[in-house]
Amino acid sequence: MKKYYTILSDMEHKIREGQYKAGQKLPSVRRAAEFYGCSVSTIIRAYGELEKNHAIYSIPQSGFYTVERPEDWRKDTDNQTIDFASASPDLNVFPYLDFQHCLNKAIDTYKYNLFTYGDALGLDTLRRTLVSHLAGDQVFAKVEQVIITSGIQQALRILAKMPFPNGHAVILVEQPSYDIYLRFLEAEGIPVCGITRSSAGLDLQELEEKFRSGDIKFFYTMSRYHNPLGSSLHTEDRKAIAAMAGKYDVYIVEDDYMADLGAERRFEPIYAYDQTAHVVYLKSFSKIIFPGLRLGAAVIPETLLKAFEAGKGYTDTSLLSQAALEVYIKNGMYERHKHKIYELYAARIDALYAALKRHNVDNLIEVAAVSSGVYMQFKLPQTVNLERLIRRLALRKVNVVTGKGFYLSNEQKRDKFLRISISRAQLEQIDEGVRAIVEEVKRGSSW
Repeated sequence: MKKYYTILSDMEHKIREGQYKAGQKLPSVRRAAEFYGCSVSTIIRAYGELEKNHAIYSIPQSGFYTVERPEDWRKDTDNQTIDFASASPDLNVFPYLDFQHCLNKAIDTYKYNLFTYGDALGLDTLRRTLVSHLAGDQVFAKVEQVIITSGIQQALRILAKMPFPNGHAVILVEQPSYDIYLRFLEAEGIPVCGITRSSAGLDLQELEEKFRSGDIKFFYTMSRYHNPLGSSLHTEDRKAIAAMAGKYDVYIVEDDYMADLGAERRFEPIYAYDQTAHVVYLKSFSKIIFPGLRLGAAVIPETLLKAFEAGKGYTDTSLLSQAALEVYIKNGMYERHKHKIYELYAARIDALYAALKRHNVDNLIEVAAVSSGVYMQFKLPQTVNLERLIRRLALRKVNVVTGKGFYLSNEQKRDKFLRISISRAQLEQIDEGVRAIVEEVKRGSSW
């Protein structure tokens, strides 16, 4: 099954990137089977899927051909700009046709029920589907614990404002961390403090000291594919954090927003090691499907359920979107699209490393190992002026984001870095973009 998805993803990639031109004949079934080293039936199945998605069409006794798409919106976009700044998924791979099918199926299945107010906790059938779906990530929960939210941000805001059984008030955040959440906490006047996180992870002794004496209500962490670092916590760190949470009665809010983009099939979140019901697990569906869906899932310990439900209050997520997501997961489309996105982004991460190896020969830019996800931290020399660097890169049509906004306003210990995102950077642009960054960093470090 994995090989089938890999083959299908490669074919889609070649069509999307123009390696198969509009109207071009694809290799015969037998030739394609020889090329991919698979059975003829696997190729027939892949061609059938592409035909169903209107990417190719067949002519009897002739073969398969790519569909011409004169209305392709990408022709109107600025292909000259290299976007290393955007965190949104690649528009080129949104599953429009698949999800349209799921919307139609959802309407047929649920009819007028989709246009009522519904349950504030979320569509019951989706919540039950997610119990099985989350178990694949070693997140085992009862359906009563799974609550559908309007994206992960809604869950984070509810958790920040609601009371916790430990009676503590301070939220502990990694430094750097998710910029939008940091700005929310500061704007609301919620007590917050930070702990340094690097590509190597956290200082567990410092973390334990803060848990022991810091009046910590909960610790907000991104266990894998951290934003903005791109790195993941080691297994022993995840186990230690779960143990400390129970020992010191500090809750963990684990934002696993990129759970589906990972290469580590054996990655188990902090939640999997929680023996004392002190971990809240959050999952987003925006990075796999599209941000406008605005759906997330929160797995809430039973001790927090009443307070969380009170904070959520009312139905604020589209029942139609929830029903469509349920269909999308249950019929296997989600799993297939997840594999496609992973393959696409992994290729871009590989291209990023290759470009760094080619251009960053003086190691002016420091990077750490990132296996997947969409982010990578480019640590810069202290002599570089970030504002000037951004302006000069913009003149070369390279968009990047600096690390400044990913810290609390009062944080003194800040690394100087760029957060590089590959979600919107096209594969053929990456080398040129990295070359421009390296050249401008060299120029900036000599000013």
